[in-house]
Amino acid sequence: MSETAQPRNGGQILVDALVRNAVDTVYCVPGESYLPVLDALYDAKSVKTIVTRHEGAASNMADAYGKLTGRPGICFVTRGPGSAHASNGVHTAREDSTPMILFVGQVESGFLGRGAFQEVDYRQMFGGLAKWATEIDSIERIPEIVAHAFNVALSGRPGPVVVALPEDVLFGSAVVTDAPPVRVSQAAPNPAAMGELRELLAAASRPLVVVGGTGWNAEAGAALKRFATANALPVAASFRRQDLFDNRDPHYVGQLGLGVSPKLADRAREADLLLVIGSRLAETTSSGYTVVQSPVTRQTLVHVHPDPQELGRTYQARLPINAGLSAFARALDSLEPVAAPAWRAWTEAARADYVGHSTPQPTSPELKGVDLAQVVAYLSNVLPDDAVIANGAGNYTVWVHRFYRYRTQHTELAPTNGAMGYGFPAAVAAKLKDPQRTVVCFAGDGCFMMYPQELATAMQYGGPLVVIVVNNGMLGTIRMHQEREYPGRVSATQLANPDFLALARAFGAHAERVERTEDFPAAFERAQRAGVAALIELRTDPQQITPISRLNG
Repeated sequence: MSETAQPRNGGQILVDALVRNAVDTVYCVPGESYLPVLDALYDAKSVKTIVTRHEGAASNMADAYGKLTGRPGICFVTRGPGSAHASNGVHTAREDSTPMILFVGQVESGFLGRGAFQEVDYRQMFGGLAKWATEIDSIERIPEIVAHAFNVALSGRPGPVVVALPEDVLFGSAVVTDAPPVRVSQAAPNPAAMGELRELLAAASRPLVVVGGTGWNAEAGAALKRFATANALPVAASFRRQDLFDNRDPHYVGQLGLGVSPKLADRAREADLLLVIGSRLAETTSSGYTVVQSPVTRQTLVHVHPDPQELGRTYQARLPINAGLSAFARALDSLEPVAAPAWRAWTEAARADYVGHSTPQPTSPELKGVDLAQVVAYLSNVLPDDAVIANGAGNYTVWVHRFYRYRTQHTELAPTNGAMGYGFPAAVAAKLKDPQRTVVCFAGDGCFMMYPQELATAMQYGGPLVVIVVNNGMLGTIRMHQEREYPGRVSATQLANPDFLALARAFGAHAERVERTEDFPAAFERAQRAGVAALIELRTDPQQITPISRLNG
């Protein structure tokens, strides 16, 4: 603990607390409700302030930062409308288990309860959305509450915290004691549980490992790979966690999520042992709780999760293990491998199924425009291992998840809550965080138009990413469901799009349109050489609603 003898205003105390916790970036849309914070950031040379053009984009960027670093993404927005816009990123961070702290301006304490200008009860507004929502009631408590916010955001199942900042707290001055940098404890598996896991594995004949969640690091990933290799185990990724295990590894067998391979779904149903590490086995991963039934699974379930409240919440596991993922992965190294595992052929067949499923077929002669499968496969082959792939929501994402093969951790930025618009702000955040990395965003025409103005942010701060806009002139996911439920009755799913090239060029970005698959590689190379943010519009066949389905049957 340390005490600064000189009085500081609330904004200075808050920013000092962020600096002590190694915050290097904040995302914001400025507001008069937190001017003292903005002033303090002027002097905080170690903190980069990224001003976005929409609070929703700022919160999505903070979520992306949390996914990439494992540290809380920091976002500041103003009261009322600003907080409402930013709630999008809070919802994403909660469902995605991403550490994040949203600071929201608030009216003066003396005005609370009077319906003051832009007044909102943030505890009530975010109470069921954030992991914790609070309001600082005195300047002296700023260090305490900020420290607790970091603890809550990082502990157990990580998630978002919302902290409201009354104006009088920020503008007031006081001599306060600073809190030390936050240290978060991590649960470790007990030896008896690891011994039981070894016994269950030895007794299995059709095991399947499912990896997911957040909190992984390179050390944990390497330990998991050693465990899978030593025991010839098949490893599947939960929804939008494909970067947790090298997709080129002979033990990787695919992803359980939207567009899941039917053969992998069947294999998960047929497994006699599921070792689930980090994943909650939520609705999408479990295919609506059918591949893995709740509350009692057909398969013997070993469920490992860092948050005890997630164990037993949906599934009654045969062996629940409360452990941080790094600690659990280290414990795997101590397990004696199963000699001559009976499931080696099972693993090899699962891998062969994955390779077949993730390899594009020759372009169909009835396809008009660009073959998205070939585009994704091309990028999978040519991009560096640490390239970041970002996307939002829409049917176009099924091509990305199926045909792109991730190699290293922290390369997939994709919202498990299915938030449209997420991909582009996330890609901007990724490029600004690590300028040397290649960053590619896939966005549908509807998805991109949620936050196209963030091209201005990319241009202002120098983020030469590439965004690929998949333009089929409609909201494809809803159209797909619409055709299933109400065939031939197209309502509210057609889009009249702008000239995407003119739009991008208005921001100073590089822009090209591709209408033939064979023209994409050269266009992508030009985009990478442009030195500025680049947009490539792909004209795709609106009839091709998924990689295997056409609207006309």
